[in-house]
Amino acid sequence: MRDYIEMSRSVAGKKAIVTGAASGMGRATAHLLAREGAHVAVTDLDQTACDKIVGEIEQAGFKTAKAYAMDMSDNDAIQATAKTIIDDMGGLDIVVNNAGMALPSPIDGDDYPAHWDKSLAVMLEGPQVLIRATLNALRASHSPRIVNIASTEGLGGSAGNSPYTAAKHGIIGLTKGLAIELGKQGITVNAVCPGPIHTGITELIPDEHKATFAHRRTALRRYGEPEEVAHITLSLCLPAASYITGVAIPVDGGMRARNN
Repeated sequence: MRDYIEMSRSVAGKKAIVTGAASGMGRATAHLLAREGAHVAVTDLDQTACDKIVGEIEQAGFKTAKAYAMDMSDNDAIQATAKTIIDDMGGLDIVVNNAGMALPSPIDGDDYPAHWDKSLAVMLEGPQVLIRATLNALRASHSPRIVNIASTEGLGGSAGNSPYTAAKHGIIGLTKGLAIELGKQGITVNAVCPGPIHTGITELIPDEHKATFAHRRTALRRYGEPEEVAHITLSLCLPAASYITGVAIPVDGGMRARNN
């Protein structure tokens, strides 16, 4: 009988990029990775907002985060910023593609074309540009991880939100395709699909509407917290998560399990 194989459940010392890290699930993920000992590049549109998150992390006693402004709809900026981050960190182990926004629009709405272009730029094209820009650094890692934050909208759909839904279906497809392509190099690629979560996207929904939706649609009868999503992301980034790839994991309080 072979010996038990010890596998690390620590990201201490790992080097990570988190996009959309100035709020919501990205902020929670940046905090969690830093608290677990990883070096974290906190990226978002606004430098001041990123600096604020780094300040929060440092105030909590962790000095391994650094802020970088990066527009996920600007391909040249993504490539330049990724290079700077990799040079600053001296390598890279983890990419978390979290940046996103909700731009609802009916198909015949005047703003639909602009919402479509922006949604796909930030939530589908931007992630693949970042992956391409970081691929050589990931190949040099001992436990390279890519986690794409999708949505339960990527597993189904809802009316008036097709730009977002299309982008999230696309990122799940990208995840599966790259998992097969990069698997032989030891790079795992997975997606996390949050359901109803308390974030900036959902904060404008009245509390009573959230409560009604959660009671009717989720098994746990509540909205989730960003930190609950961040912990699943962390789990996929662990060195021990070396045989999980190409999956899209719902974090939805049992929403998709319910029939009524």
